[in-house]
Amino acid sequence: MAKAAKPVSEPAASAPRMFGGSLESQRLPWAWAVDQLTRARHYWISTTRPDGRPHARPVWGVWLDDVFYFSTGSLAAGNLASNPEITVHVESDAGEAVIVEGIVSELRGRPRLRRVLDIYNEKYHWDMSPDSPEGPLLAVTPRVVFGWVSDPSGLDCGARFHGTATRWRFP
Repeated sequence: MAKAAKPVSEPAASAPRMFGGSLESQRLPWAWAVDQLTRARHYWISTTRPDGRPHARPVWGVWLDDVFYFSTGSLAAGNLASNPEITVHVESDAGEAVIVEGIVSELRGRPRLRRVLDIYNEKYHWDMSPDSPEGPLLAVTPRVVFGWVSDPSGLDCGARFHGTATRWRFP
Protein backbone atom coordinates (compact mmCIF):
# COMPACT_ATOMS: atom_id res chain seq x y z
CA MET A 1 0.00 0.00 0.00
CA ALA A 2 1.26 3.50 -0.78
CA LYS A 3 2.72 5.39 2.15
CA ALA A 4 1.45 8.89 2.88
CA ALA A 5 3.86 11.66 2.01
CA LYS A 6 5.31 13.68 4.88
CA PRO A 7 3.64 17.10 5.12
CA VAL A 8 5.65 20.18 4.18
CA SER A 9 5.30 21.35 7.78
CA GLU A 10 3.70 19.43 10.60
CA PRO A 11 0.67 20.87 12.35
CA ALA A 12 1.30 22.52 15.72
CA ALA A 13 0.79 20.16 18.69
CA SER A 14 -0.72 21.36 21.97
CA ALA A 15 -2.78 20.14 24.92
CA PRO A 16 -6.50 19.87 24.19
CA ARG A 17 -9.07 21.52 26.44
CA MET A 18 -11.03 18.69 28.03
CA PHE A 19 -12.76 18.07 31.34
CA GLY A 20 -12.99 21.82 32.00
CA GLY A 21 -9.31 22.60 31.48
CA SER A 22 -6.18 21.95 29.50
CA LEU A 23 -4.58 18.58 29.97
CA GLU A 24 -0.91 18.46 30.78
CA SER A 25 0.46 15.59 28.80
CA GLN A 26 3.28 14.30 26.70
CA ARG A 27 2.36 15.09 23.11
CA LEU A 28 1.95 12.25 20.67
CA PRO A 29 4.03 12.70 17.51
CA TRP A 30 2.17 13.73 14.36
CA ALA A 31 3.65 10.66 12.63
CA TRP A 32 1.62 8.48 15.07
CA ALA A 33 -1.65 10.14 14.00
CA VAL A 34 -0.73 9.89 10.30
CA ASP A 35 -0.01 6.18 10.75
CA GLN A 36 -3.39 5.62 12.44
CA LEU A 37 -5.22 7.58 9.73
CA THR A 38 -3.38 5.80 6.92
CA ARG A 39 -3.73 2.24 8.26
CA ALA A 40 -7.38 2.42 9.35
CA ARG A 41 -9.87 0.47 7.24
CA HIS A 42 -13.04 1.98 8.67
CA TYR A 43 -13.80 5.58 9.57
CA TRP A 44 -16.88 7.11 11.17
CA ILE A 45 -18.08 10.42 9.79
CA SER A 46 -20.44 12.81 11.54
CA THR A 47 -22.40 15.43 9.65
CA THR A 48 -25.28 17.73 10.47
CA ARG A 49 -28.70 17.46 8.85
CA PRO A 50 -30.27 20.71 7.56
CA ASP A 51 -32.60 20.72 10.60
CA GLY A 52 -29.59 20.55 12.97
CA ARG A 53 -29.83 16.88 13.95
CA PRO A 54 -26.61 14.85 13.87
CA HIS A 55 -25.93 12.01 11.45
CA ALA A 56 -23.11 9.43 11.82
CA ARG A 57 -22.12 6.53 9.61
CA PRO A 58 -19.09 4.39 8.73
CA VAL A 59 -17.22 4.87 5.45
CA TRP A 60 -14.13 3.62 3.69
CA GLY A 61 -11.46 6.19 2.97
CA VAL A 62 -7.88 7.18 2.25
CA TRP A 63 -5.59 9.54 4.18
CA LEU A 64 -3.11 11.11 1.76
CA ASP A 65 -0.93 14.21 2.14
CA ASP A 66 -2.87 15.43 5.21
CA VAL A 67 -6.29 15.16 3.54
CA PHE A 68 -8.96 12.49 4.11
CA TYR A 69 -10.76 11.25 0.97
CA PHE A 70 -13.96 9.21 0.92
CA SER A 71 -17.01 8.56 -1.22
CA THR A 72 -20.62 8.42 -0.15
CA GLY A 73 -23.98 8.64 -1.83
CA SER A 74 -25.88 8.54 1.44
CA LEU A 75 -27.71 11.14 3.48
CA ALA A 76 -24.25 12.39 4.49
CA ALA A 77 -23.60 13.73 0.97
CA GLY A 78 -26.77 15.83 1.12
CA ASN A 79 -25.92 17.05 4.61
CA LEU A 80 -22.46 18.11 3.46
CA ALA A 81 -23.90 19.96 0.47
CA SER A 82 -25.72 22.28 2.89
CA ASN A 83 -23.07 22.32 5.65
CA PRO A 84 -19.51 21.25 4.75
CA GLU A 85 -18.40 20.83 8.40
CA ILE A 86 -17.45 17.24 9.25
CA THR A 87 -15.89 15.09 11.94
CA VAL A 88 -14.01 11.92 10.99
CA HIS A 89 -13.12 9.33 13.64
CA VAL A 90 -10.83 6.36 13.10
CA GLU A 91 -12.53 3.14 14.16
CA SER A 92 -10.41 1.49 16.84
CA ASP A 93 -10.85 -1.31 19.34
CA ALA A 94 -7.47 -0.76 20.98
CA GLY A 95 -8.21 2.48 22.81
CA GLU A 96 -6.41 4.67 20.31
CA ALA A 97 -8.47 7.64 19.18
CA VAL A 98 -7.84 9.93 16.22
CA ILE A 99 -10.52 12.51 15.44
CA VAL A 100 -10.35 14.93 12.49
CA GLU A 101 -12.48 18.08 12.34
CA GLY A 102 -12.57 19.90 9.04
CA ILE A 103 -14.30 21.09 5.90
CA VAL A 104 -15.41 18.95 2.96
CA SER A 105 -15.07 19.82 -0.70
CA GLU A 106 -15.53 17.71 -3.79
CA LEU A 107 -12.29 16.29 -5.16
CA ARG A 108 -11.32 18.01 -8.39
CA GLY A 109 -8.38 17.31 -10.64
CA ARG A 110 -7.82 14.16 -12.64
CA PRO A 111 -4.25 13.38 -11.44
CA ARG A 112 -5.26 13.56 -7.74
CA LEU A 113 -8.45 11.58 -8.41
CA ARG A 114 -6.43 8.81 -10.07
CA ARG A 115 -3.88 8.74 -7.23
CA VAL A 116 -6.57 8.56 -4.53
CA LEU A 117 -8.50 5.84 -6.36
CA ASP A 118 -5.33 3.81 -6.95
CA ILE A 119 -4.72 3.75 -3.18
CA TYR A 120 -8.42 3.21 -2.40
CA ASN A 121 -8.74 0.30 -4.84
CA GLU A 122 -5.59 -1.37 -3.50
CA LYS A 123 -6.61 -0.85 0.13
CA TYR A 124 -10.14 -2.23 -0.25
CA HIS A 125 -9.62 -4.65 -3.16
CA TRP A 126 -12.13 -2.56 -5.10
CA ASP A 127 -12.31 -1.36 -8.69
CA MET A 128 -13.67 2.18 -8.59
CA SER A 129 -13.04 3.99 -11.85
CA PRO A 130 -12.17 7.69 -12.12
CA ASP A 131 -14.61 7.78 -15.05
CA SER A 132 -17.55 6.62 -12.92
CA PRO A 133 -16.89 6.90 -9.17
CA GLU A 134 -19.62 5.56 -6.91
CA GLY A 135 -20.97 8.85 -5.60
CA PRO A 136 -19.00 12.06 -5.19
CA LEU A 137 -15.40 11.70 -4.07
CA LEU A 138 -14.97 14.10 -1.16
CA ALA A 139 -11.88 15.64 0.41
CA VAL A 140 -11.73 16.62 4.10
CA THR A 141 -9.26 19.40 4.79
CA PRO A 142 -8.53 19.26 8.52
CA ARG A 143 -8.58 22.28 10.81
CA VAL A 144 -7.75 20.30 13.93
CA VAL A 145 -6.96 16.68 14.79
CA PHE A 146 -7.17 15.12 18.26
CA GLY A 147 -5.47 11.93 19.37
CA TRP A 148 -4.87 9.92 22.51
CA VAL A 149 -4.07 6.44 23.71
CA SER A 150 -5.86 4.89 26.66
CA ASP A 151 -4.75 1.86 28.64
CA PRO A 152 -5.98 -1.13 26.57
CA SER A 153 -6.41 -3.19 29.75
CA GLY A 154 -8.93 -0.64 31.04
CA LEU A 155 -7.24 -0.69 34.44
CA ASP A 156 -5.59 2.73 34.29
CA CYS A 157 -7.47 4.56 31.56
CA GLY A 158 -7.34 7.98 33.21
CA ALA A 159 -3.61 8.11 33.78
CA ARG A 160 -2.70 6.85 30.33
CA PHE A 161 -5.29 9.03 28.56
CA HIS A 162 -4.21 12.19 30.38
CA GLY A 163 -0.63 11.36 29.52
CA THR A 164 -1.10 11.30 25.73
CA ALA A 165 -4.00 13.62 24.78
CA THR A 166 -2.80 15.79 21.88
CA ARG A 167 -4.37 18.41 19.61
CA TRP A 168 -2.82 19.31 16.26
CA ARG A 169 -3.90 22.59 14.65
CA PHE A 170 -3.54 23.18 10.94
CA PRO A 171 -2.80 26.60 9.46
